[in-house]
Amino acid sequence: MTKRLLSLDVFRGITIAAMILVNNPGDWSNIYPPLEHSKWNGCTPTDLIFPTFLFIVGVSIVYSMERKAADPANHARMLWGALRRAVILIAISLTIQSILHPGFEHLRFPGVLQRIGVVFFICAVLFIKTSQKVRDWLFALLLIGYYVVMNFVPVPDTHVASLDPETNMGAWLDRLVFTTNHLWRESHTWDPEGLLGTFPAIATGLFGIRVGTWLKRTDREDSVKVSWLFFYGILAVVAGLTWDLFFPINKALWSSSFVLYAGGWSTIALATSYWLIDVQGCTRFTAFILPFGMNAITAYVLSDFIPHYINKIKLGGSSLYQILFQPYLSPKNASLADAIVMTLLVWLVMWVLYKRRIFIKV
Repeated sequence: MTKRLLSLDVFRGITIAAMILVNNPGDWSNIYPPLEHSKWNGCTPTDLIFPTFLFIVGVSIVYSMERKAADPANHARMLWGALRRAVILIAISLTIQSILHPGFEHLRFPGVLQRIGVVFFICAVLFIKTSQKVRDWLFALLLIGYYVVMNFVPVPDTHVASLDPETNMGAWLDRLVFTTNHLWRESHTWDPEGLLGTFPAIATGLFGIRVGTWLKRTDREDSVKVSWLFFYGILAVVAGLTWDLFFPINKALWSSSFVLYAGGWSTIALATSYWLIDVQGCTRFTAFILPFGMNAITAYVLSDFIPHYINKIKLGGSSLYQILFQPYLSPKNASLADAIVMTLLVWLVMWVLYKRRIFIKV
């Protein structure tokens, strides 16, 4: 029986809590810079949240599948299970949109849960059916291939390669496949979770598999494993910053440099969490965050519904945000306070589920 990695659950919980916090400000025009995405090139702490979750997906694949994957007789059932989970994640996203924003004509086909589902399925297939050596080669091929396509292949619309928001190869492909009606509503001309960017996102999942495989080794002391993880994490961050000189770190494009940069920081963060929690036994602070980590997808789904319906509540024509926060705090602090309250409301539901030992799996 595989021992559950408490630090991974905590790391996942922190990531989900951060995702909910940055997705629910009281006022989108008043946000502290670290809680905003980069306008285009560059990287803020907020930009690191989604790749961290995909990195965790990769690590989790190792811990949940390694034992069964060792027996080829289990492969067919595991592959069907992975496909089922991917389809459910995609269906959940489309259902949420249909409930909160009815109407097929503007239904966004790409999205966060869609990317999670696709990356999980492909990484699961690769983990089950290939060796680590093959996955390492695929990781390099994905990053280099994406770099070549984005920087040197002419975009059919303009006949030149481009890394600009509306004229890059990924944006062209999304408009071709989905049409503008079914892309990110903030642009309608490109999508941060588009088709082409899914390929380097798969590399992020493979990054997590590589780290999970190393972390799960039993022939190395914990101090050795953690030391090497720190080394690899720092090396990846430096490699990402170096590649940034030729292919800018960019979350919306999910650039190859971004994969290395974000993966490096995820590795450093997980190594720190593992050393403190699983090795040193520092678990006092974990009780608060575990409800998020044990029901991550449920928390993410509720973070769409709870703020949506709370923001519809009006008292005397004013929203609760306008009544409780705006009169007493500066604009940015009011916006942040509202985001914290929304995160705590989702946590409260997760805490009830956690205490009742209810863990909703997809």
